[in-house]
Amino acid sequence: MLETFDKDREGVVLRIERSSIHDGEGLRTVVFLKGCPLRCQWCSTPESQSFQVERAGENTYGSRMTVGEVMREIRKDSLFYFISTGGLTLSGGEILAQPEFTLALLKNARMECINTAVETSFFASWEKIEPLLPHINTAYVDLKFFSSGLHQQYCGVKNQVILDNLLRTNQLEKCPRLVVRTPIIPGINDDPRELEDVGRFCARLNWLDHVELLPYHKLGTATYEKLGRPYLLGHVPTPAPEQMEACRNVVRRYVKTVR
Repeated sequence: MLETFDKDREGVVLRIERSSIHDGEGLRTVVFLKGCPLRCQWCSTPESQSFQVERAGENTYGSRMTVGEVMREIRKDSLFYFISTGGLTLSGGEILAQPEFTLALLKNARMECINTAVETSFFASWEKIEPLLPHINTAYVDLKFFSSGLHQQYCGVKNQVILDNLLRTNQLEKCPRLVVRTPIIPGINDDPRELEDVGRFCARLNWLDHVELLPYHKLGTATYEKLGRPYLLGHVPTPAPEQMEACRNVVRRYVKTVR
């Protein structure tokens, strides 16, 4: 029987999804953690924002699980990881809001030779981020806006700590494969000047693998209704493919690989 590090530590898990192809390379098991300090107006998982298990009508969002319980679920898919070069992805919410739980899951996965990826905003102290990095293969970091004013307006917090943490990775002798993700929200952050600022900043990151521009979508609107919360960007359209490519071309002036 495999020994599990820190197996009795508890965290709040929103849900576990299997066989994802959108959260890293290969087939991934995605563990979504609950709790996020940001309040992005387009958040597709508003049920992940609260740090507590929530109930809305017949729906329950989240449950308390131990590291051992989560690892048992992850191991069920281990055969598919090695066939597809997939693995474990920790997502949220914000994984840095539960740093000890996140660290234990990453350590266990790496001890079992499972590829690890994280999806994070990097909105936390560097002291919470640095211990995780040796146990991560790929870090997908959201850079939703370069403009601090836009970040404050649409995410509820300023972004200086995010920018600082990304730049701190330049000081590391070894760093996970770094992918910066920016959602393209028409009329809000698709201005060429904003995209040029994103490109210039990303060009400064020594460990950057590539930049991903993600089209805005409204997949979470039904959940907002269940939670009794307004969806504030209902008027914003999904960008057309040619609009996305035009945005990529702006960032490509500064970063070689933009997807």
